[in-house]
Amino acid sequence: MSALLRLLRTGAPAAACLRLGTSAGTGPRRAMALYHTEERGQPCSQNYRLFFKDVTGHYISPFHDIPLKVNSKEENGIPTKKARNDEYENLFNMIVEIPRWTNAKMEIATEEPLNPIKQYVKDGKLRYVANIFPYKGYIWNYGTLPQTWEDPREKDKSTNCFGDNDPIDVCEIGSKILSCGEVVHVKILGILALIDEGETDWKLIAINVNDPEASKFHDIDDVEKFKPGYLEATLNWFRLYKVPDGKPENQFAFNGEFKNKAFALEVIKSTHQCWKALLMKKCNGGAINCTNVQISDSPFRCTQEEARSLVESVLSSPNKENNEEEQVWHFLSK
Repeated sequence: MSALLRLLRTGAPAAACLRLGTSAGTGPRRAMALYHTEERGQPCSQNYRLFFKDVTGHYISPFHDIPLKVNSKEENGIPTKKARNDEYENLFNMIVEIPRWTNAKMEIATEEPLNPIKQYVKDGKLRYVANIFPYKGYIWNYGTLPQTWEDPREKDKSTNCFGDNDPIDVCEIGSKILSCGEVVHVKILGILALIDEGETDWKLIAINVNDPEASKFHDIDDVEKFKPGYLEATLNWFRLYKVPDGKPENQFAFNGEFKNKAFALEVIKSTHQCWKALLMKKCNGGAINCTNVQISDSPFRCTQEEARSLVESVLSSPNKENNEEEQVWHFLSK
């Protein structure tokens, strides 16, 4: 009851202000705790941050320190591209930023140390996406692949537009509503090339490998086969979601055609190479914060003690119900 009263006092949409780090529903059938999150500040406020820790309890950057590939071998701290088979090649870690059916635009803070998740602020106000009839909020679990970066100074050969300066986005289409800060294994199925205000903004289509129906999905055609209308809804959502804010409809490369898994994997490979150059200071990342804890030979690597000091420097509002920061464990399906 006290939590409900706190939501009512904020005046923010209740669905958007549910505890963002709390998992919904039952856990994965086979799970292993690899990462957990720590909240700072009050949800639905501009000072809210969701920091990440590894299994040893040390702070990490989800952007830089969580591997792109599942169970990837590492070479100088950066995952190699080797794979045992096609299925292994197609398994990636996804960081969930926005649970399905919610409206708060949560995102990895690429310009802040250790890149916590925060709510996007525009014109001094927290951003919520409008409901686009007949949809409620985001129509997938929305997030990103770590260790990828769409370079704003590099023109994409297939779209002829520069990157949007963010990690590559993922639309997870499984049946479970995931939670903000969860890290899940996904299979890539295809990709859509959104052109957002003149920038290339790739949208990967993927499914949680622990989803009950994941074994049915292998490529983009399977989405239309087993979830008819979902791709069309995805295209319409991305076309219209900024219209309520007074902006024109978004445009797409390839006339809005979804490209297949093979094409998507090449885009991931390219954005991963851009990230490698960024972390090794081989390109100009501008305001992107590259502080990391685990990337060997990176000039931006910091110690565990320095990482803790960075987090402790973040001001957080006192929690009247609990004086300790809430720590929420998330699980990875094996």
